[in-house]
Amino acid sequence: MRDEWVVLVDDEDRELGRALKAEVHHGATPLHRAFSVFLFDRAGRLLLQRRSAAKPTWPLAWSNSCCGHPGPEETTLAAARRRLRQELGVEPEELWVALPGFRYRAEQGGVVENELCPVLVGRCGPAPLAPDPAEVAALRWVPWEEFLAELERPQSPYSPWCREEARQLAAQPALRAWLSGD
Repeated sequence: MRDEWVVLVDDEDRELGRALKAEVHHGATPLHRAFSVFLFDRAGRLLLQRRSAAKPTWPLAWSNSCCGHPGPEETTLAAARRRLRQELGVEPEELWVALPGFRYRAEQGGVVENELCPVLVGRCGPAPLAPDPAEVAALRWVPWEEFLAELERPQSPYSPWCREEARQLAAQPALRAWLSGD
């Protein structure tokens, strides 16, 4: 497997350098570029994934459809399409940036996530998924409103970025219109 690089940035998203993905997540993780994808089917159900036990951050947590890091000189959209193919074996029919300025920091077990993380929304057709078991422990489709209700339950099993991204997406009129087909 080839080395995967992430792009280190300042608060204004100006590139400061690059680091190996395998070496960047630790107790003092520098700010870097990432992305999250919320993938829906034609019935408006959201694809959720349970992260692999081998993941260094939030292993076995439920999360949004796919996450990743754009490589040097790779656009967010190109990186998201690449990761969707690698991680889930799917090519989205539609993919757009819904929350361009999302940023978060979260910590678990001494490992910090510190990312500028645009949130993308997409749709995929009925083609079967082919999840990579090194990345994904399980998948499930959930109606959007049911998922939002799950987030509010005590002991919600979702990653912290997924919870906050979903709350911000739910407040977006553009997402509501897109889901309803308007």
